Formats: sequence, C-alpha cells, structure tokens
Amino acid sequence: MFGIEIVDAALLPSLIVALLAGVISFLSPCVLPIVPPYLAYMGGVSMGDMQRPDRDIRTRATLAALFFVLGLSTVFLVLGFTASLLGQFFLVWKDRLLILAGLVIMVFGAHFIGVFRIGFLDRDVRMDAGDCGGSAVGAYVLGLAFAFGWTPCIGPILGAILALAAVEESTSRGIVLLGFYALGLGIPFLLVALFFPRLSRIMARINRHLDRIEKVIGVLLWTVGLLMMTGTFTDFALWLNEHFPILQQFG
Repeated sequence: MFGIEIVDAALLPSLIVALLAGVISFLSPCVLPIVPPYLAYMGGVSMGDMQRPDRDIRTRATLAALFFVLGLSTVFLVLGFTASLLGQFFLVWKDRLLILAGLVIMVFGAHFIGVFRIGFLDRDVRMDAGDCGGSAVGAYVLGLAFAFGWTPCIGPILGAILALAAVEESTSRGIVLLGFYALGLGIPFLLVALFFPRLSRIMARINRHLDRIEKVIGVLLWTVGLLMMTGTFTDFALWLNEHFPILQQFG
C-alpha cells in the first residue's frame, strides 16, 4: 500500500502477540491495582466521585486517560524505533539474534512462572511527575512518567516485544509493533475511565487472581521465546501467508 510494505502476513503474528502483551501488561500486578487512583488523580476527582455515574466526571476521566495513553505511547514508540534501529546493525546475524532474543524471553517467562526470581524485575521506579492532576498536559506528562517508571516491572513483557522489534527488517515495522503494544495497554485504561462504576467490580475480582495471571503471563512468554528460538514463529507467519492469501494484500 502506497509503495511502503509495513504490515503483511509475516508481521501479523508479532502484531497479535504485541497487542495481547499490552493487555497482559495492564492486568499485571504492578499496573492493575493502581489504575483507579491514577484515573481519579489525572481527572482531578476523588475516588468517591469516580464511583458516581456522572457524565461530566466520566468525560474528565476519559479525556485524562486519553492523554495519559498518548504519553506512554510516545515512550513506547521511541523504544520501538530505537530497538529496530539497533537491530538493523546486526541484521547479518539475524538468526543468532532470534535465538538470543528467544532465550531472553524464556528467562523472563521463567521469572513470572516462579522457577526463579529476578530481583530488579520485582521493583518499579515511580518517577515523581509533580502536581500534574486535573489537566490534559498533566495526564500526558504522567503517561511519560508511567512508561519510564514502570518499565522495570513490565520489563519482561515489554522486553519480549522489543526483542521482536529488534529482529524486524525495518524501523517502521518495529514502530508499528510497539504501537500495537501501546494499544493493548492503553485501550483498557480508556475503557475503565468510561465505565468505571461497572468495571470496578470486575477489576476487584481480577485483583484476587493476580498470582495466577502472573503465571499465565510466564507461560505465554516462555512459549513465544521457545517459538523464536526454534524458528517456529517465522514458520507460523509463512503458514498464515500460505493458507490465508488475503493477508498478502496488507503492505
């Protein structure tokens, strides 16, 4: 499309993984519990106000969530560009890079499963964004701070997507990949802001099962890493391209 091949069947499996990784990051123990107070602070309202079905409060919370998502997306897109740009220098060793990336992702997966724990991945570095509540600009700044400050905590998941971006053949494809990750993480923020009174009960139930969710995250990461190491991930993309010709129209 427009003479620029960015999205095609070969990239589709990675895009699906990136989108799911974003959703999983949202459900992780270091993100989900802080969503309600973050939304309240960014919207300039109290937690009690968030529980009220007031249209004005919903609008303020949703607008703040939108700019927050734009802020964290900015950081992730820059990271995607950087990872894919660095990957271009090592493209001649792409096969070895795939194996290394797969191994790293499998280690991250083992961390989540509980086979062993990597100390720094259990911590977050919460950057102080100052008094940024109640404004669109403040929400954007908080989005930037969130992306940087929580990187150690969501690092294994984000690292897996950055590894995929690093082995892509162009920086544009790497940026698209991280864009899908940002969508997977950002859209739930918007949905919670829009429907908080109803979704708060669902979130409370999910909070009780965060340990299990963390283990599911680990299994998924370990599986993706194994597929990358064995070359099966690329084979799956080729299988999609062969059996679903319509996907060849992308790009």
